[in-house]
Amino acid sequence: MRVRKAVFPAAGWGTRFLPATKAQPKEMLPLVDKPVIQYAVEEAVAAGIEQVIIVTSSQKRAIEDHFDLNYELEHLLEEKGEIEKLRTVRHISDLAQVAYVRQKEQLGLGHAVLMAKDLIGHEPFAVILPDDVVIGDRPCIGQLIHVYQEHHGSVVAVTQVPHEETGRYGVIAGEHVTDGSDRERTYRVTQLVEKPAPEDAPSDLAVIGRYVLTPKIFDKLEQTQRGAGGEIQLTDAIQALMDEQSVFGYAFEGKRYDAGTTMGWLQASVELALARPDTGGEFRDYLRTLDI
Repeated sequence: MRVRKAVFPAAGWGTRFLPATKAQPKEMLPLVDKPVIQYAVEEAVAAGIEQVIIVTSSQKRAIEDHFDLNYELEHLLEEKGEIEKLRTVRHISDLAQVAYVRQKEQLGLGHAVLMAKDLIGHEPFAVILPDDVVIGDRPCIGQLIHVYQEHHGSVVAVTQVPHEETGRYGVIAGEHVTDGSDRERTYRVTQLVEKPAPEDAPSDLAVIGRYVLTPKIFDKLEQTQRGAGGEIQLTDAIQALMDEQSVFGYAFEGKRYDAGTTMGWLQASVELALARPDTGGEFRDYLRTLDI
């Protein structure tokens, strides 16, 4: 069955970016001139996703407004003859079919995914964490969808991290698959540990915010007990899923930025600005003038 829908958990408070996120969602913080969440939605659409499901909470109205029509702004741009800006604005509302579901309590990533159960139905789906911005020649979630289509099991995106940083991630143990078109990057997961201490980590392969999941995950999420901080952990449900279905890890191609941290957001802002033809040259010249 084709992967047509993607869930975007966007209900968190964004406390790392206070006071900037006191009155605006962290997902709407700009990377150059596009909000973080738009990069994730564009990635999904480029991979063939047809329906975007954004899990929100109170104080997230700006996300809904961003992906909606804005007749007044479009009329103003048309009257002023700013056609390129008009195309840019219209492109956002035309990206995909967008639906919203509220997460009334902040009970973790697993709970946020569970909120989308009724909209997903009985089909495989993607989960994309907007904080993880991945830039590459192929959409990251599209790479995972390809692995799902080849191996017919849930897939998590993994990347190698410094051993001392394993305590920040879910970490897998796995073996390379023996079939398929990309065996060197694809692992059959045998263990998934949430935030292990370096001495307990089964590998240096950390899970980042891209998943393709079978609908069976909803049964496991409903059965998952609240863990640390009273939250329902998605990794616990995936670990339980492995008792019944194969789960795969895929070492994706592309550059990942953790835009959910101040330093990751700054790095993404600088590198994306340098990579753009309209800003790269002038910005690079400016950086050369700095005494650093």
